[in-house]
Amino acid sequence: MCLDTIVLCARCHLLISYLNFKDGAQLGVGVNYGLLGDNLPAPDATIGLLKSRNITKARIFDPNPDVLRALEGSNIELVLGVRNEDLQQLASDKNAATSWVANNVVPHFPAVKFRYITAGNEVIPGPLATFVYGAMQNLDAALKSANITVPVSTAVSYGVMGAAFPPSSGAFLDSELEVMGSIVSFLSKNRSPLLANVYPYYTYTNDPVHVRLDYALGTSQHKVVADGLNQYTILLDAMVDAMYAALEKMGGQDVRIVVSESGWPSAGNGDIATLANAQTYVNNLIAHVSSGLGTPRRPGSAMETYVFALFNEDLKPSGTEQNFGLFHPDMTEVYPVSFA
Repeated sequence: MCLDTIVLCARCHLLISYLNFKDGAQLGVGVNYGLLGDNLPAPDATIGLLKSRNITKARIFDPNPDVLRALEGSNIELVLGVRNEDLQQLASDKNAATSWVANNVVPHFPAVKFRYITAGNEVIPGPLATFVYGAMQNLDAALKSANITVPVSTAVSYGVMGAAFPPSSGAFLDSELEVMGSIVSFLSKNRSPLLANVYPYYTYTNDPVHVRLDYALGTSQHKVVADGLNQYTILLDAMVDAMYAALEKMGGQDVRIVVSESGWPSAGNGDIATLANAQTYVNNLIAHVSSGLGTPRRPGSAMETYVFALFNEDLKPSGTEQNFGLFHPDMTEVYPVSFA
């Protein structure tokens, strides 16, 4: 290879790396906006809070009309969820999907910037898993019939993984290979991402003997796991890369992962769920994602992420579930966090 060609290749590599970095930075970090509280602020006030804190992306779990109206004209990109209990009807009845889009998307488009539509949350594995693919197909067809281009996906929990260590051995549960195979094929064909709820907190609490706290919090200064040429100092990266390995085994090499949930509770579990640990994890998460560096398996690939959750919600089960919020219902901070 001549010197000019080497220089050109090097320049191209730098340009691609720069563009990937910019893309990662532009994707930003969003929040999960749940409504399981009897003392939460009105949607208009909540959207004002998001804008005041430079939060440009949000995810809601069902098409709440008051939230959708409040989002109109806000310029906040929205991940809109389909309720799990609606999946069976949407999968079996194309007209139901057409009505769902007509009622929940069309009236708010384009005033609301819909980023993704998610067919269910954490239903794989489970009795509703077989309805996800059909619901995704019918919703996608209904959106296209309405001349609305919004990627359709689903949000899976980490429980869909049958193997995750080392990351390169990542694989989906044998029992879910048929379901995930159809979903991955759909995502690949439509160039849509897979949304995944990824919580190093639970990985640590399930095995604190073998999982280091600094690795889970993202504060380790040295490699903790070596997997071939890939080295991991952050547990989140290892968990996401295990999912990428699982996708690749299913033919989904081109499917991107969006971390649809990740967070750390600030109370409810002794000296693990503390304000200090929650603040450390979430701020490290935002900094890591905003860097645009990606993961060892996907360097330079933007890792779009949604922090769980916006508020502490008092109608959730007591304990840690009520303490994942960044803000109290009165909109004061639970702990300092910066989305800038």
